[in-house]
This record gives sequence, C-alpha cells and structure tokens, in this order.
Amino acid sequence: MKILITGFDPFGGEKTNPAIESVKRISEDIENAEIKKLEIPTVFHKSAQVLEEAIKDFKPDAILCVGQAGGRYDITVERVAINQDDARIEDNEGNKPIDIPIRKDGKNAYFATIPIKRIVEEIKKENIPASVSNSAGTFVCNHIMYQALYLSEKYNIKEAGFIHVPFLPEQVVDKPNTSSMSLENIVKALNIAVKTIVNYNEDIKVSGGAIS
Repeated sequence: MKILITGFDPFGGEKTNPAIESVKRISEDIENAEIKKLEIPTVFHKSAQVLEEAIKDFKPDAILCVGQAGGRYDITVERVAINQDDARIEDNEGNKPIDIPIRKDGKNAYFATIPIKRIVEEIKKENIPASVSNSAGTFVCNHIMYQALYLSEKYNIKEAGFIHVPFLPEQVVDKPNTSSMSLENIVKALNIAVKTIVNYNEDIKVSGGAIS
C-alpha cells in the first residue's frame, strides 16, 4: 500500500509546526507500506497544488494530511471537511478569503474515508488522548482536507483523511493554560494511524460525537 502523508510548515507567527515535525519522524517501516512524506505550505490553494502534483507522481492508495490545532489537548481525527474558506487570520502569503467556496464543482462537504473511529480507539489503547472531531475549522487545514478528498475522487484514491495534533510543549511556554503534547506521543499516534489505515478498510461503530 502506498500512503502519501502531508504536514504543514509553521504559520501564525510560530517558529515550528508539530504537523511537519511529526510527519518527518513517522516510521518508514509500517506494515510494508510505501510512505511518502510531503511538506506543504500553509497557503490556500497552493497547498492543494503541491498535493496534486505529489498525487500524480506517487499515485497513492491513501492520503493522510496532518495539521496543528493549537489549544486542543488530544489527537483529533477529523470527520468532515466543508466547501468553505473563511479565514480568521492570513495564510503564509497574506491571503484571507472570507466565505469563498473551495471548489465550485465540489460537494458541499466530504466525509473522511479513513477509519476515523478505529484510529481513535487504537491510539487510546496506547494511553494517548484522542477523539473524533466534527469540525476541521475553515482555515487551511479544512481547505487541504477538502482538497484531498476532492482529489481522491478525481484520481480514484481509496482513502483520505486529516488528523489535527496539539501544540508542542515549547510552543506554549508563553501561552498559559494552553494544552500541548510531546512530539514523541504525536509521532507514536501518527504511526498507529498509518498502521490502522493499512490494516483496516472498515470503521467501527462506537460513540464518537464531539463539538470540536
């Protein structure tokens, strides 16, 4: 199985991004999967252009995108991406779209096709906090999740999804009462996610509703 895994570069004034730092450290030896790691820019549409070029070159069976969700305390596996850009802050090239559809020919929303609840349960077995999230926001994380699912239909890719990860401890030194997670645990959780994607085609039915 070939899996394309993306992580964003730093944004919003941060010097690092746990997304790309953890993606870089994902094991190269998971269930005989062929893994390609890709850094993408925190920029509307340009991130999708980079992703699509990698898709055409690598021809993956699955896509897993990873992004930072500062303030969340756990690994959150996203359920749905909506066809809307509505930025609270500028991206890394100064773009700030408000109430703009991502794809005029796309669906109103796409649901993740990776086994989201199974991934959450497998991560929790290792005593790492994890949950299903029902909102990927309206910034570049939602944008790239939507694009990944749109492109997975276009290129007949079996599975695609998105995982949000918390701040790293060094990012919250100046952010009192803000949650963080060690890079070691984030990487461990992503390795489990990849293993689960390789080994399971179907999800499990357990309670997983959440506001975030």
